[in-house]
Amino acid sequence: MTDTREFDLIVFGATGFVGKLTAQYLRGAAPAGARIALAGRSPDKLEAVRAEIGADDWGTVVADTTDQESMDALAARATAVITTVGPYLRYGMPMVAACAKAGTHYADLTGEPLFIRDAIDAHHDEAARTGAKIVNSCGYDSVPSDLSVYQLYRRTVADNTGELGDTTLIATLRGGVSGGTVDSGRAMMEAVAADKSKGAVLSHPYSLSPDKAMDPDVGRQSDLTFQRARDIDPSLDGWVSTFVMAAHNTKIVRRSNGLLGWVYGKNFRYRETMSAGRSPLAPVIAAGISGGVVAGMAAGGLLSRFGAGRAVLDRILPAPGTGPSEATRESGWFRMRTYTRTSSGARYLATFAGQGDPGYKATAVMLGESGLALAFDEKPDIAGVLTPAAAMGDALTGRLRAAGITVDVELLG
Repeated sequence: MTDTREFDLIVFGATGFVGKLTAQYLRGAAPAGARIALAGRSPDKLEAVRAEIGADDWGTVVADTTDQESMDALAARATAVITTVGPYLRYGMPMVAACAKAGTHYADLTGEPLFIRDAIDAHHDEAARTGAKIVNSCGYDSVPSDLSVYQLYRRTVADNTGELGDTTLIATLRGGVSGGTVDSGRAMMEAVAADKSKGAVLSHPYSLSPDKAMDPDVGRQSDLTFQRARDIDPSLDGWVSTFVMAAHNTKIVRRSNGLLGWVYGKNFRYRETMSAGRSPLAPVIAAGISGGVVAGMAAGGLLSRFGAGRAVLDRILPAPGTGPSEATRESGWFRMRTYTRTSSGARYLATFAGQGDPGYKATAVMLGESGLALAFDEKPDIAGVLTPAAAMGDALTGRLRAAGITVDVELLG
């Protein structure tokens, strides 16, 4: 496909905040001779971004999500497309449809389970037929989660220590919040307010599974957490609380398990938490975080139902297309530690860590490398609406390690 299409990779949304960061990253990371293009609605803005990042040899493609013909034409010109145009519930499906139809690989940054469920229902079968890998959540949501569990599985197979059992991620991070992230959350709240049935997609742990009947029957799995860290692994101290992206990331990991043939194990149970530290105030902090997440979701959903409420949100939340300052992006960091105990009793720890704001600088690395992996690397013989682990697990892991991100697995005992 690479030899017959005009471009190896197109960055759609290159004039937006994260799109531009991703294009800047690719300018330094792409192999010599890579045929890359920047795409968006405004030719003038595309030319400005191309000049700013010093990519005069790259192409530009004018396209708009409201014009399906332009989406189809864009997809037909590339081996792979990465898109940052969100919220995906509002703007993402035309590109998915175009890539599924053209047999073009695709990667996005969505943290919206409702969008992924719609993409599966509408385009999985066609993408599987054309050979397109439609890969969702290729940024901080949900690459660290997905690859950590995948590499734990790979290590336990190599060690012959049995299937994965209780598996818990503990997130620690420092970074900013963009208007795009906020707008995605609001889009989901508005969708649920308009159609109550969509709430089940957000609440059911296996709502993105390829076959719910085949998933492990391990009882209730809540994304709300408030507990001592030592309950996760005896080596730990302090407290953990609810991680705001757990409800999305856990669904991606469980979908990976299904796409890979439920190889993680019949007793695989997965959840995500956030570290609240070890200070005397840690229990209070943990309780406050958990309560704040619940209250924030409830308040956001209520406000999103009404025009006046939406106006309030517009005034107090960051606007779409904005993001943290360069200083914040550079000073940020993240560390995701995932603990598991196998059916033989072996304990493992996967560490996925890096420097830079996780949602922006690090996400640009993850999305950029996902696009390069889809465009250039050998990948598993699977197509359809996929996850990072199922579509390019080992290839993407290797790329991220080479890019300076830590992805390690160690046997604890």
